[in-house]
Amino acid sequence: MDQNEIKQILEGCEFFKGLQESYINNIIGLCQVRNYEPGEYVFCQGDFGEYLYVIAEGNVSLERSMDLGTRRGSAVIGLLGKGRAMGCWSTLLGQPHTLMSSAVCRKPTTVVSFNGTELRNIMMGNHELGFRLMESLCFLLRDRLHGALGAMENI
Repeated sequence: MDQNEIKQILEGCEFFKGLQESYINNIIGLCQVRNYEPGEYVFCQGDFGEYLYVIAEGNVSLERSMDLGTRRGSAVIGLLGKGRAMGCWSTLLGQPHTLMSSAVCRKPTTVVSFNGTELRNIMMGNHELGFRLMESLCFLLRDRLHGALGAMENI
């Protein structure tokens, strides 16, 4: 995948949508592309998280294993497709973090990944970009929290 394709993927992503072209161009240099087969994990609950991901093609199920005392199970927090973002968001806050869910590919999937700490460094050097991305992050996390709470009701 070349830089123009990565640029289009980032421009269409819920997290980066509406950013100036110059901001997107700065982020492209951080990106790596990886392909997954159905059933493969992009990341697993409990792992140390360092990366953020944008789905270029395919579908991913965000799942959380839960132990609620007498009730245990795995709940689907969200089904994500092209243009959706996922991963370890706390890296943007400069905090290490253990992943709270797993991402399982439901069909052949291509993701663009980048290190959260490296993106944070770019954000710290450009406060306008940093604010825009943190604002996007708030909306994205609100939606994920709603999904997680809804999933818990089904256990």
